[in-house]
Amino acid sequence: MITTAAGKRRLRATIYARYSSELQRETSIEDQVRVCRARAEALGADIGNIYTDAAISGSKITNRPGIQSLLNDARAVPPKFDIVIAEALDRLSRDQEDVAAIFKRLSHLDMRIHTLAEGDVNELHVGLKGTMNALFLKDLAAKVRRGQRGRAEAGFTPGGLSYGYRVVREIGADGELVRGKREIDPEQANVIRRIFEDYSSGTSPRAIARNLNAEGVPSPRGGHWNASTINGNKSRRQGILHNETYLGRVHWNRLAFRKDPETGKRVPRFNPTSEWVSVQSEDLRIIPDELWDRVQQDRKSTRLNSSHGYISYA
Repeated sequence: MITTAAGKRRLRATIYARYSSELQRETSIEDQVRVCRARAEALGADIGNIYTDAAISGSKITNRPGIQSLLNDARAVPPKFDIVIAEALDRLSRDQEDVAAIFKRLSHLDMRIHTLAEGDVNELHVGLKGTMNALFLKDLAAKVRRGQRGRAEAGFTPGGLSYGYRVVREIGADGELVRGKREIDPEQANVIRRIFEDYSSGTSPRAIARNLNAEGVPSPRGGHWNASTINGNKSRRQGILHNETYLGRVHWNRLAFRKDPETGKRVPRFNPTSEWVSVQSEDLRIIPDELWDRVQQDRKSTRLNSSHGYISYA
């Protein structure tokens, strides 16, 4: 605290603000700081540092430099502040474990957490709000998945962009950008057809990649082609020769993403095929059924012969 000329001790406050790119706009940071400044003045506190995390999810503090800097400064000697002011407890974190950890660390240092929504935060807020925020995240994820499923069933592509297609920029009737709409890229589609035809004619993936590189054809990522890009993985339906989008068959829910509790990073896991949502969209078809079936049969034969030592790709 700071001692004034009248001998009164004034609180030293720091402000923390965060917005999530999924839920709020960028000006939310300014709005949060403004109302937190007003609360600090009402509490008779002097404002020091302001910590922010912009467009970052609140589900894990390890990925947020702003909150990490705040916690580091809390351990400074002498301390840089006495109280942390935020708009609400979920601005600090929506993760139950992280909310408890922040509260425990600051309480140990005799520092308070004060929010406009909850007032002075105590153990009861941490328990109840932490649970509510965790349920909010779970409910939000379910709503997003429901929306994605609906768009997939309507023929849109909620996932990434496959080689052979391009994003359609279109404004809907509501004035918003239509997301998930794709169309065939003619130039890339010709490369896809060539790969299938060449493989069906007996050319190995390694040789196909070598030929494309020799001709200067850009790979899906803009660099050089390699055999794995063409071969992929059958069980995961990855790789050009296994991509059923070229049949006009769009899959959703192939992957489930779960956040690692240690790192906060999303880790993909493949769902059983029984849980996939598949939609036929002929507008996205690049390869005819006959060529697809021939290639898949050739691949099956190649794997069988290779397992007996009969084939070696050059």
